Amino acid sequence: MYAIEPGPALLVNDNVNMRIDAVLKDAVAGLAAVSDSARLDAEILLCRSIDMPRSYLFAHPDDELDDASIDRFNALLQRRLGGEPMAYIMGTREFWSRELLVSPATLVPRPETELLVDLALREIPRKAEWQILDLGTGSGAIAIAIAGERRMCHLTAVDISAAALAVATENARQLSLDNITFTLGNWTEPVSDRRFRVIVSNPPYVRADDQALQSLRYEPRDALVSGADGLDAIRTLAATSGALLDDEGVLLLEHGAEQRDEVAAILAGCGWTGITGYKDFAGNPRVTVARKGGK
Repeated sequence: MYAIEPGPALLVNDNVNMRIDAVLKDAVAGLAAVSDSARLDAEILLCRSIDMPRSYLFAHPDDELDDASIDRFNALLQRRLGGEPMAYIMGTREFWSRELLVSPATLVPRPETELLVDLALREIPRKAEWQILDLGTGSGAIAIAIAGERRMCHLTAVDISAAALAVATENARQLSLDNITFTLGNWTEPVSDRRFRVIVSNPPYVRADDQALQSLRYEPRDALVSGADGLDAIRTLAATSGALLDDEGVLLLEHGAEQRDEVAAILAGCGWTGITGYKDFAGNPRVTVARKGGK
């Protein structure tokens, strides 16, 4: 595991103006070094500290903050200055227009993963009553998005982490989704005797020596790293998922922007057909779709 570097000194103390606008100005200046959304981060953290909506900050910029509010803000601010993701500090992240609980046991859902959901929904007719499998579900973001859009389908969501499944289960409960079953286990092993029409997965795909891991140090390493080249999990899924699919079944995999060709080669080597890559909103190759071949 990576050591966590101490963050910069606290920005707000008894010697500065405690007006809302002054406190925000100082916080934004410090957060600019660690965040691309310093102003938004500072406002959200201050709102949490004073238990008020963001509109209050705009309407009352000259209000003086009390010591208790400053202490709460300092505590949250120091966590963000140390590089901790806002999603972990706040305990939630929006995905597919739904507010989801997240924790250090789960990855923070990324906007680019919504492409995987969109492509899966294109495969699933609105009135379908299919069995759909999500492998490595984490917070449940993908399974929950699909289950919410295709209520007549049944989703099975698998993860090897009991802590992650606890978060995913609570997310489904809070959203009143009763068409998801959460299952503990390693990839396809716990559902090897079942059949599905669609399998989706956002597996680990980061190389073990990738320098980007330093900036991801708060997120669970096992959900990020997959061997020396980052492709071990994808090799496993390519080799084992075909046996779980109906004859007309489809597999959708998220992967790194530089891995499209390697992923396609792995799938082809395992007998998959109709292998097609798709780019995310930033124009990066992000998802590969494959059809069940002669397996």
